[in-house]
Amino acid sequence: MTESLNKEHVMWSLSEIQITERGNRRTGNQYLLKLMPEAEFHHSIIVTGVDGCFHISCETSDRVWVSDRQHNLILANTSGDTLHRVEDPRGDLYGLHTVNNESELIYIDEDYNINKLSKDMKTTTTFIEKTYSTWEPKCLYLSSSTGDLLVGMYMHKLWTGKVSRYNKNGQLKQTIQHSNTGKELYGKPNYITVNNNEDVVVSEHWYDFDNVSDYKDFRSGAVVVTDREGRHRFSYTEHPSGSVLKPCGICTDALSHILVCDGATNTVQMLDKDGQFLSHLLIRPSGIFSPCSLSYDVNTHRLWVGSGNNTVVIYRYITRHDALTGTSDVMEALREIQTTGTEIPHQGNQCLLKLMSPPKLLSSLTMTGVYRCYHISCVTSDRVWVSDGRNNLILTSTTGVLLHRVEDICRVLYGGFHTVNSESELFYIDRNYNINKLSKDMKTTTTFIERTYSTWRPWCVYWSPSTGDLLVGVNIYTRRTHKAKVTRYNQSGQLTQTIQKDNTGLELYTQPVYITENNNGDVVVSEFDAVVVTERGGRHRFSYTGHPSGSELRPFGICTDALSHILMCDDTTKTVQMLDRDGQFLSHLPVRPAREFVARGLSYDVNAHRLWVGSYNNKLCVYRCIDREDATTDKDKHFPDEDAFISSTSAV
Repeated sequence: MTESLNKEHVMWSLSEIQITERGNRRTGNQYLLKLMPEAEFHHSIIVTGVDGCFHISCETSDRVWVSDRQHNLILANTSGDTLHRVEDPRGDLYGLHTVNNESELIYIDEDYNINKLSKDMKTTTTFIEKTYSTWEPKCLYLSSSTGDLLVGMYMHKLWTGKVSRYNKNGQLKQTIQHSNTGKELYGKPNYITVNNNEDVVVSEHWYDFDNVSDYKDFRSGAVVVTDREGRHRFSYTEHPSGSVLKPCGICTDALSHILVCDGATNTVQMLDKDGQFLSHLLIRPSGIFSPCSLSYDVNTHRLWVGSGNNTVVIYRYITRHDALTGTSDVMEALREIQTTGTEIPHQGNQCLLKLMSPPKLLSSLTMTGVYRCYHISCVTSDRVWVSDGRNNLILTSTTGVLLHRVEDICRVLYGGFHTVNSESELFYIDRNYNINKLSKDMKTTTTFIERTYSTWRPWCVYWSPSTGDLLVGVNIYTRRTHKAKVTRYNQSGQLTQTIQKDNTGLELYTQPVYITENNNGDVVVSEFDAVVVTERGGRHRFSYTGHPSGSELRPFGICTDALSHILMCDDTTKTVQMLDRDGQFLSHLPVRPAREFVARGLSYDVNAHRLWVGSYNNKLCVYRCIDREDATTDKDKHFPDEDAFISSTSAV
C-alpha cells in the first residue's frame, strides 16, 4: 500500500540537506537583486507646502525634493515636514529638478536659467544661463555615472523638442533631436532620465505633423529612448492591449527596468530596457489613485511615487536573495503544493440558478419625464424609480406611465443618489444634502439623516436587504482637499461604521458615484476610474480597473445579482461588464438593442431575476440574465410570470 505524502516531513527533510562545494568557487557578488512578486507598501507621506507632487528627486533615503506646478519646490523628510523651500522655481514645468552625487539640487528657475543649490542650501549659482534662443529647458536629469546633465528642451514656435547634454562645467557636448532618417524624435519633453546602459529615456507629448491638420486634436504621448550616442532605439506609445499612453513621471531601477506613470490607466507600467511591456507594477494604488511622479532610490532600492494630491508613497519591489542557497525558494514552492482529498458533493436545492447566454430582452421602454436613465431603483417587478442627472426623479411602470415625481432632489447629483428598502420606501438625497425617506404611499417625506455643517456631502446611497443598513458614499471636494469614504447607518439612522482607508492607512476612495452590496456582505463602490470592493468589516479586498488589468475604465451604474456577480456599466468600452465576486472579469453582457445603446444605470430585481438597464438617452431595457435549472433533469424552468410581463410591455 502506498502511503500518502506528508508535505511537512518533506519540507523538514529538504531543509536538512547540506550542499558540499567542489572545485573553484565562482567569484562575484553573493547577493543578487530580484523582483518581488508584487510591490510592497513601505511608508506614506503627506507633503505639506505643495499643491500636488508632480515631480520627485531623492536626495537621501529619508529626504526628497518635491515640486508642484504652482511655483512650489520644497525639501521634505519622511514625516512630511518642509526642511527648505526654493523661492524661484519655474511654475509651469514637470520634471524641473534633479539631484547630483553631492546632494546638490539642480533646478530650472522662473527665467529658464538652470541653477545649482549647494548641499547646505546656503548658496545658489547659475549653472547654465538661458540665452536669447527660442529653446526653453523643460526637464532635467543628472547622470550619476557620467556626471552629465541631460536637459529636455522645447521650442513653442515649432512644437518640437530635443535633448541637450552638458558636462560638469556646463558646456554643451551633445544634442539629440532627429532620428537616422531625419525625423523629429520629440514633441514636448516633460520628464527625462538615464538607464544603466546610458540610454536616454524621455517621457513626452508628441504631435504627428505628417497626419495632422490641427495638432490639438492629435495629441498623444510616448516614452522615447535613444542610446548614449543619440541613435533612436524605440518609442513606447501604448500598452499591448491597445490602450493609449499618457506618460507622466519616469525613472529606471537597478535592474534596468523603465517605470512610467500612465495617466490614461492610472498605473505605473514596467518595461524592460528594450521597451517590452512586462507588467503593471501599480494599478490605481490606494492613497495615490493617479500616479504622476517617480523616483528610484538606488541605495535602498525603494520607489517613491507621487500623486496629483500631496501624497507620496514609498514601495519596495526589488529585494536581495542569496545566490548560493535556493532553499528558501524551494520551501516556498513546496508550501504552494495542494494536497488532495475526497470531497463530499454539496447537497443543495434541486432548483438551481444559472446564467443565460445570451441574455433575453424582455422589454424596451422609452421613458417620459426623464432625459436619461442614469440610475434605477426597483420597487416591484413592474415599478422602478429612475433619475437622469437633470433634476428629475420619477416613479414609472413597465408600461412607461409616470406615477410620481420627487421635487426636492439634489441637482448636482447624477449617480446612485436613491435606493429602495424592503417596505418599498424611497431613500434619496435632497437639494440640501439631507437623506430623506418617502413613504410607500408617497404621501409622507421625513428626514432620515440630516446633514450637519460638516464639509462631507453624501453622493450615493444603497439600502442593504440583508442587514437593513443604509450605505452612503460621501466625499469632501475642494481645491486642496479631495477625500471620500463610505458610512453605514442602522435602521434608526445612527452611524455604525466608516470605511475610508486600507490597512496601510491610505485612502481607498476618490469620489463614490454608485454603491451597492454583494451577497457575501462586500461593499461595492463605482468611482470615476475603478470599482473598489471592501469586505463587510471594511478591509480592502480589491480594486477593479478594467480588462485586462490596468486598462482604462470609466464605470457608471453598478449592481450585483443572485449569483454574486458584479455588473458594471463601462463608458470606455460602452459595455456592461460582468465580474465574479473576487473581481475577475468574466464577460461583456450583450445588452445593446440593434441601434446604439450606451448603458448608464443598472438595477437587479432579486425576486424576478431581471436586470434593468438604463441608457444615456431615455431608453430603459429589461433583460433576463439568470434562469432556473432543475438539477435532476438538467432542463430549464422559466419563471412563471415572464410571458405576462412581456405581453404587458410589448405595446410600448
